[in-house]
Amino acid sequence: MKEKALKYLHSMAKPEQIQKSLRFFKTDQGSYGYGDEFIGVTTPEIRKVVKLFQMMPLSEVSALLYSGVHEERLLALLIMVAQYSDKNADEALQKAIFLTYIEHSDRVNNWDLVDSSAPHIVGDYLLSREKELLYGYARSDSLWQRRIAIVASFAFIKQDQFEDTLAIAEILLFDRHDLIHKAVGWMLREVGKRDLDVELAFLNKYYKAMPRTMLRYAIEKFDEELRQKYLQGKI
Repeated sequence: MKEKALKYLHSMAKPEQIQKSLRFFKTDQGSYGYGDEFIGVTTPEIRKVVKLFQMMPLSEVSALLYSGVHEERLLALLIMVAQYSDKNADEALQKAIFLTYIEHSDRVNNWDLVDSSAPHIVGDYLLSREKELLYGYARSDSLWQRRIAIVASFAFIKQDQFEDTLAIAEILLFDRHDLIHKAVGWMLREVGKRDLDVELAFLNKYYKAMPRTMLRYAIEKFDEELRQKYLQGKI
């Protein structure tokens, strides 16, 4: 089934899309996506492949994660999300998918790969379980594990559970990478959509110290007067 899926995926490739993807995902030397390969297939097109091959055995799906081609890894992750989220998925299958994801977390190595999968697999699985894994990831040397840590917590936010998101955000407050600044700000904004007082309490404690990008993402939806007060340090 894997070979058929790859054949179908590659049949959708558009060479003119490759250079756009290489630029968009920062693949130049020294950037976070350096070395990633693209064949020129968009995410909506990849989702069409997922629908056709959702029943691919997990062993074959995990093999796709070893590919150097970005779209093939994304296909694998989206199939895993589809299998995990299927209404007929039992706890054993969900556990197997979660463990496969963690075992291959080094292959979830670009921001779109993280964002399209971490909340739906890692976050959902840990929702009612111990979350030490995420705290370990938050302190990891791996940029992508750190992003998994904060973005996976989106699953908790959707259930109005904010404690772990805020604790992980605090760990990542002085992270060196703007992809983490953006992700933390995004998650703080999502907290604020559900409980603005919780977000404001965190911001009032840390906004002067947090990276500017993180702050801008966190306050993006505030009314302009309040947004400017934070940006000007006048809270």
